[in-house]
Amino acid sequence: MSTVELNARARRALDAIADTFAPGGEGLPSATDVGVPDALLELVARNPRAAERKQVGQLLGLWDTRLVCAVAGGGLRNFSGLSQEEREKVLLSWADSRVPQRRAAFQALRKGTLLAYYGKDGDNPVLEAMGYPGALGPPENPPPPGIEPLEISADTDLDCDVVVVGSGAGGGTAAAVLAQAGLDVVVIEAGGYYSEKDFDGEELSGFSRLYLNSGGIASQDGSIGLLAGSCLGGGTVVNYTFSFRTPENVRREWASMGVPAVDGPAFDESLDAVWERISVNEEHSVPSSRDDLTRRALDKLGWDWQVMKRNVRGCEAEVCRLCHYGCQLGAKQSTLKTWLQDAHDGGTRILVRTRADRVIVENGAARGVEARTDDGRRVTVRARAVVSAAGALHTPALLARSGVRSKALGKYLRLHPVMVVWGQMDEEVRPWEGMLASTFSAHHADLDGNGYGLKYEHVAIPPSILLNFSPWRGGRAHQELMQALPFTACVGILLRDHGRGEVRVGRDGEPAVRYAFTDDDIRHLRIGIAGGADVVEAMGAKLIYSSHSKWVAYEPGRHGNRTTFIDDADACGWGPGQSQPVSFHIMGSARMGGSEHDSVCDPSGQSWSVRDLYVCDGSAFPTATGVNPMVTIEALAHMNARGLADRLT
Repeated sequence: MSTVELNARARRALDAIADTFAPGGEGLPSATDVGVPDALLELVARNPRAAERKQVGQLLGLWDTRLVCAVAGGGLRNFSGLSQEEREKVLLSWADSRVPQRRAAFQALRKGTLLAYYGKDGDNPVLEAMGYPGALGPPENPPPPGIEPLEISADTDLDCDVVVVGSGAGGGTAAAVLAQAGLDVVVIEAGGYYSEKDFDGEELSGFSRLYLNSGGIASQDGSIGLLAGSCLGGGTVVNYTFSFRTPENVRREWASMGVPAVDGPAFDESLDAVWERISVNEEHSVPSSRDDLTRRALDKLGWDWQVMKRNVRGCEAEVCRLCHYGCQLGAKQSTLKTWLQDAHDGGTRILVRTRADRVIVENGAARGVEARTDDGRRVTVRARAVVSAAGALHTPALLARSGVRSKALGKYLRLHPVMVVWGQMDEEVRPWEGMLASTFSAHHADLDGNGYGLKYEHVAIPPSILLNFSPWRGGRAHQELMQALPFTACVGILLRDHGRGEVRVGRDGEPAVRYAFTDDDIRHLRIGIAGGADVVEAMGAKLIYSSHSKWVAYEPGRHGNRTTFIDDADACGWGPGQSQPVSFHIMGSARMGGSEHDSVCDPSGQSWSVRDLYVCDGSAFPTATGVNPMVTIEALAHMNARGLADRLT
């Protein structure tokens, strides 16, 4: 793992910044008391981009100088010598700066510090003071691992029919379909292999082990945070199990964009096969007290609501709350438990901690992959075809490194930005208890007559979600928000965006994201924030606030109302570092279509410019689905992998 070297001045700055974000007091330890600076440096060290690691060291090296402090309003003194109140003013000057890069730096420091503080592994006195029960701990009698990855102890050459890069919803499904067709398959996964015995629910180590860049990804200007799985099984190991068939309006839209098969019987067959294999059902969506509260509020408003379908078997409420760090029961029917297991049982060789560097292209056709293990071993896999399923961030990066030429590569990035409206109640909600979620509302799913709008969803809330989607306006003020977690309810707003995003590839070969809301997106988000306020007010909240960076809030019947709430949201802004959205669903950056001028792949998923190179992940989506995309990714991969298998056999 890389390291981040700090001189004495930079270390003083880091310690002071951490203690400003989490000062402790009133029975709570400070950030430095619980080792937050060292934990934060470990998170930074896991960033694969050397330039960004260097920038962190440079920023901290300058932070404790008089000049930087003076520019930020702290006077001609060093930051570490200021009082808590003065340091908070300096940090907030970055949070509210007119310069997007400063706002982005503030958000990165805020999220990293607070995650290290509240997500600290093991006994954490901070969580005890909040009344939060903490992690689950190691499971009792976990089943043995079901998959045996191929050991790579020296430079290795392999031969097969198809090599699949990535093992999530797309890669795992494609591998199973190809293996079941009698083809020799090799799967390459950049992350590690973890099974039930490893899923202890710890937040900080959970992000470090199971998520891309330890969960610390954002667009270049900090306009949106991005979460993606990075382990064997990919996002299916850490997602919320929310399962939706591809909406009919989306299927029609994609067909009109040159992918007719998605609106026909072949895709229906694949949807049905996926639905059955991953055991989607309503029986495990037992409503928690959160769901009961939400359903009563929606009924009071006269809004529709539906039972959330989930791909689980044998799920138990006691452990469901930390499902996004892996299911220690094995109830979640991820690709680990389904498609990858099928492929493994059929003879597929699986490599973990192995990063694909480039696709081997010979005479205009994909003929394998060059990769390298974490410990530097070279792996060359020769194949008749290559499937890229590395996700919508790394698939375009892999294709670009491999010389794929397409004007559309990396363009048309689509996301489901999520914002949250919070409500503090008089009575305990204990929002972490019960099944992950059993209820959603599509009340505003179609705001323009074309299927673009938003969904209202909610999940069990551990500290990491509250800190990610809440404002920091001072150390003690934020601690009070966190300590109110037992009394806090929420509604999440999931937007189907119109898309103004792009994945670019830097000189280091790593992906970098640019993203901005369209005017229609902002209009829909405003409706969603207002709607979320309606819901939590109907729940009986005494204080309602949004996930904006500034304090956007009102107290029903006492101070402010929904109109002032939206006015304050507009005043805060919807730009980088202001609205603080996060996207769990990343799509469209290597999309399928009917023309090579505006798509990377043809309707079968094959690259227009390189034969036998297929894309089978969310990056192949022509647009965003507007619903959690796992089932659609698997069905698309299933259908196109069947087509590839027919060709090769």
